[in-house]
Amino acid sequence: MQVFHTESKIIITCNKRLSPYLQREVEALGYEPVRVFPTGVELKGTVTDTIPLNLNLRCASQILYSLKTFTARDPKELYDELVTIEWEKLIDFTGYFSVSSNVNNEHILTPLFANVKVKDAIADRIKSIKGIRPDSGPEVNKTLVHLYWQDDRAEIFLDTSGETLAKHSYRKIPGKAPMLEALAASTIMATKWDMKSTFINPMCGSGTLAIEAALLATDKSPGLFRMNYGFMHILGYDETVFFAERRNLKDKAKKETGFKIIATDISEDAVDIARKNARTAGVEHLIDFAVCDFEDTEVPAETGVVMFNPEYGERLGVHTKLEITYKRMGDFMKKKCLGYNGYVFTGNPDLAKKIGLKAARKIEFYNGKLDCRLFEYELYQGSKREPKEEN
Repeated sequence: MQVFHTESKIIITCNKRLSPYLQREVEALGYEPVRVFPTGVELKGTVTDTIPLNLNLRCASQILYSLKTFTARDPKELYDELVTIEWEKLIDFTGYFSVSSNVNNEHILTPLFANVKVKDAIADRIKSIKGIRPDSGPEVNKTLVHLYWQDDRAEIFLDTSGETLAKHSYRKIPGKAPMLEALAASTIMATKWDMKSTFINPMCGSGTLAIEAALLATDKSPGLFRMNYGFMHILGYDETVFFAERRNLKDKAKKETGFKIIATDISEDAVDIARKNARTAGVEHLIDFAVCDFEDTEVPAETGVVMFNPEYGERLGVHTKLEITYKRMGDFMKKKCLGYNGYVFTGNPDLAKKIGLKAARKIEFYNGKLDCRLFEYELYQGSKREPKEEN
């Protein structure tokens, strides 16, 4: 069972509605998806293939390598199938492993019970061969095994990621209600931004959108901020592959851009947090930060994207203060951002109506479990209509 050289099913998971952007990333890396579904992408490959995927993908959550698919009607059948896998060739008997699961089976009242059955099967198998039970527990920074069990169909995976890939490891200070990095990257990828023109992020909060824009523009991958993945703790791991890929990431990353990324917030604390996060990401020098009301944000007389991620309060019960803010956002885009494409990410459609502009597109996302939209506004200089030709 040399998983680093044996092809199997690979499932790359993501938050719901991010799979179109994840698919784009996977294909750009030269992989061919077998299937794309609302929460992920499936392809064929080895655990070695998961190394560049783990280091490069911005929209992904976990990368799972399938070990076995089988029928299991109850916990005993689950255990009996799992104990036949050669775990001693995958997990060091002196090491540590943990188990995660997605379970919907009539015999399982809590996923924790299913996790225990998986742990028992793995530890019992290794002890029967090596004479020692490996340690196990909740930590996800070593070997991680994932169980998918729906009704009587079960599949067991190696989680090659460990900690989620959706967090890009540069944000040491989250700030108030931060946008998940994978979601931020996906929303930027959904815009018409060409990564060569101005990117403006008023009301920037902890700076995630501006930082992700700078990382995209410089082709700086999330793998540059992280040195521990699940694949590193599987027997047979060759660290030279990881370090070669990491060198590739460094070599392709650009140090400068030829355009402005502007991030502003009325809160001095928010801008301070955003600066520190940008510094950790190595892109502070690429972003012009300023403390000001969003209406005073600098808008260069060029083209590009202006992108808001404002508060949207409760889904029901629109707040008067936020209504005024959304109207001011619309006025700001109409008056100061002509020639740009404007975007507002919100989970409150009633507030979005207060912007007072007709959306060219409404792109569906989730923020956690909240149904959200990215509204796109084409901010034309003058009229959109072409003058009629005279006979």
